[in-house]
Amino acid sequence: MPETEQLPDGWEKRTSRSTGMSYYLNVHTKESQWDQPTEPAKKSGGSGGAGDNPDEVQCLHLLVKHKGSRRPSSWREENITRTKEEAQMLLEVYRHKIVNNEATFEELARSYSDCSSAKRGGDLGKFGRGQMQAPFEKAAFGLNVGQMSGIVDTDSGVHIILRKS
Repeated sequence: MPETEQLPDGWEKRTSRSTGMSYYLNVHTKESQWDQPTEPAKKSGGSGGAGDNPDEVQCLHLLVKHKGSRRPSSWREENITRTKEEAQMLLEVYRHKIVNNEATFEELARSYSDCSSAKRGGDLGKFGRGQMQAPFEKAAFGLNVGQMSGIVDTDSGVHIILRKS
């Protein structure tokens, strides 16, 4: 083996403090492996699929609050009195309209979302792990680009999410 190992782009060779053995670190994802890499490191693990393990995603969402929500008021309604079941039924109707091309996600979010992101068509922009409530994050990072979630329940209310990138 040559004195200076040539590693593919995006990899660093490190030494384990516990074993003293060499390992390889993907500088983009911070994932490590024992085997010497043969290909350049992936920056986010893939092409935008659910298994790609990105550092951040961009999503649209449509939030419907209910009386059990953390803060049962919004720009649309000062005092939200609907039940969680009613909120879920509304989301099912909105999801059906999107799937059947009767309306776009953005149109429905602008008109009906209880989040202030409604004015941007539900666009939350890019966000990383640890920035959203756990159920929302799990759903958002589990979607493929262009895929819409089922109903996601958080302390804020119930959501549908569309991953953009």
